[in-house]
Amino acid sequence: MQTFAAIDIGSNSCRLKIARVVQHRLRTVHEDREVTRLGGSVFETGIVSPEAMALTLRTLKRFYKAVQFHGTNKVRAVATSAMRDARNSRAFQAWVRDETGWDVEIISGLEEGRLIHRGVVENEPGAGGRCVLVDVGGGSCEITLSEHKRIHETISLPLGAVRLTQEFVRSDVPGKDEVRRLRQFIDRELRRAKRRIHPDGARLVIGTSGTAAALYDAGRALSKKRTVKGGAAKSGAAKELVPTPTVRRLTSKLTKMKMGERSAVPGIGPKRSEIIVAGAQVFAEILEGFGLPGFRYSPMGLRDGILAQMLAEQDPRASVHQEFERERWQAVEEACRRYGTDPRQAEPVRQHAAQMFRDLAAVHGLPPEYQTWVEAAAMLRDIGKFLNHQGYHRHAQYIIANSELYGFTPQQRVVTSAIARYLGKSRPAPEGRTMRQVPPEEYEHVRRAVVLLRLAVALNQDRASDVLKVRVRVYPKRVLLELLPGRTGAELELWSLRKEAGYFREVFGRDLFVALE
Repeated sequence: MQTFAAIDIGSNSCRLKIARVVQHRLRTVHEDREVTRLGGSVFETGIVSPEAMALTLRTLKRFYKAVQFHGTNKVRAVATSAMRDARNSRAFQAWVRDETGWDVEIISGLEEGRLIHRGVVENEPGAGGRCVLVDVGGGSCEITLSEHKRIHETISLPLGAVRLTQEFVRSDVPGKDEVRRLRQFIDRELRRAKRRIHPDGARLVIGTSGTAAALYDAGRALSKKRTVKGGAAKSGAAKELVPTPTVRRLTSKLTKMKMGERSAVPGIGPKRSEIIVAGAQVFAEILEGFGLPGFRYSPMGLRDGILAQMLAEQDPRASVHQEFERERWQAVEEACRRYGTDPRQAEPVRQHAAQMFRDLAAVHGLPPEYQTWVEAAAMLRDIGKFLNHQGYHRHAQYIIANSELYGFTPQQRVVTSAIARYLGKSRPAPEGRTMRQVPPEEYEHVRRAVVLLRLAVALNQDRASDVLKVRVRVYPKRVLLELLPGRTGAELELWSLRKEAGYFREVFGRDLFVALE
């Protein structure tokens, strides 16, 4: 029985969730949270202060003990807005690695929005229709329009509660000028969102994160329809809508209070009271700006999306597996179209790459997940021509490694980009610029995957519609590829494959023979 741990290192707090796989579904066994304000110093000075770093590390070491206690098989730790902005983020990552062994992954705002969306729609009843997800975090705000559990559009804005408090709310009770500047900044950023997100017909608005939880509890108390005590909303039991007018009234009330008074409001407390004014203003402006009726709170969020992706990657029988695979290939096809490559023309190469991976499994010995990376590289190998035909393999590598591909972690993009890079005369070498980005333990895997993709490309030499069929025979000391010529023959493919024989022998230690059947 596998056990996964997801760690969300946010700008305001760190969160841990550990879940066990039971009958292809996740069952939570442990949760923990600590307010660390990692972003407080970042948004003011551009670096993580030693104090914030030390506090966060103490929290992560506590998480580490919980992870060990529960016998976790796999851990994924991600950092968000504060680490995206911090100039000393690498120092923080190195410190965490030394103390815990975890490689902290800094994800983009769009990837954050995608994971939040997946965590919510997989667990929240009623999220299968057209709905809007709003996550006001410490450093950023993600707004997502979802339809039938699929992302229609998502955007990440620099509207986090900690960030805005540091920048605009300098007084215990902010003055009119402070509030005016804050609202002007929020309005400016939301204008960008309105150009992309059109929530007409959305029947449900779901708020996630600590700001949403606090506003939900306080809003229910203010409306006097139900008083939620002791964090009842956080249990996920309460599903009532907090109307937009209530959110605005609550926001105005909180803005005029002193910090001690805000702390006494149900659901807010001492820590949240320091940043709730900015967070509430963002929430109210979003609901009013998009003409939304109100919101419902969900305790699900980023860590739940991380766990869902971990399950999808490890368990093909899990229901979430198909959703993640679909998202991945949609992202790949969208990247192809964005950079002028027709996915239909790349499809035969992908099919042959998949066949080479399956039929030569006894030869290459690659981990199963590498089939996805090889197929993605097959689809994306030509996108570098968008920049320049000369040296387009290098350009393709750069685009893949640095583009936003939903469902691909930064390391997975690096691996995929390296596989697509070496389809010309150059070969993977540890000292090369591309391979220096690849983790050392993946060097040999990438080298073997490159050979498989080169074979797939060689099998598709300017074939308009006649896709070549190939039969693979594996022997102890050699591999035989038998080509079944189509209407246009297979002489060019035969020549191209024979050119790969030397490199095939170098990598796999077997002779490669190619023949026409």
